[in-house]
Amino acid sequence: MLKQRAITALILLGLFLFALFLLPSLGWAALVIIITMQASFEWARLSELSKKTTTVYLVLTLTVMLGIVWLDAQYPEQFVSLHMLIYGMSALLWLIMVPLWLIARWQVRQPLLMMLTGWILLIPTGLAMIDLRMLNPWWLLGVMGLVWVADIAAYFSGRKFGKHKLAPNISPGKTWEGVFGALLGVTVYVLLIVYSNDLLTDNAALFGLLMASWGWVGLAVIGDLFESAVKRQAGVKDSGVLLPGHGGLLDRIDALTSTLPLAAMVILFQRMA
Repeated sequence: MLKQRAITALILLGLFLFALFLLPSLGWAALVIIITMQASFEWARLSELSKKTTTVYLVLTLTVMLGIVWLDAQYPEQFVSLHMLIYGMSALLWLIMVPLWLIARWQVRQPLLMMLTGWILLIPTGLAMIDLRMLNPWWLLGVMGLVWVADIAAYFSGRKFGKHKLAPNISPGKTWEGVFGALLGVTVYVLLIVYSNDLLTDNAALFGLLMASWGWVGLAVIGDLFESAVKRQAGVKDSGVLLPGHGGLLDRIDALTSTLPLAAMVILFQRMA
């Protein structure tokens, strides 16, 4: 299983890097829409939506994504505020609603509420992939790389040292040792990037960057746990079977849904200030 996971991950990484740096803007937007639609289809499955409701949900999702891309192309300067509003809804979801959802162990089965949650979950993620890539592809790669490093470090440290369960009622395989491993891995990742590129010389700024990266690990963990809770409610192990050894696409981007939108919001806010 580990070998299959590694092979799939390497193939996906190669395809992702090719698309990130070589696709034109329209081609990248099309790819992001395809990713969003696949993830939305898997979300509909986890939400146990009927076939008719799933069709409506997917059509509306596609319409919104196409509308955002079209508006951005026609009026690029005027829609920064719209993007910030979308990211603000994502922040509200991840910083308030999802923690309450997990703590209270809500079992939500209302189709409309699950559809709304799916939109706030996935549309800001797709928009962040477009915005960050447009601003600088390295920013998008840097944020995604941080989440990937955290995931890999958590996986191996959890397998090696994991004894204390993080959330046994939601995801029995996740441990506190895995979280600490993720924090350590991300710390090394940030330090390597900073010192190899001579980005910061102020120790206070470096500590602030490390604190932010640790916070991003916390968001990634929340994103992972939330999808695990929804899968447990649906009674399935994976969101799909698209990726050999990994499950569905949503299984691979769960931590990104809680981190990319907030990263894009912070970066856009700094540029507006």
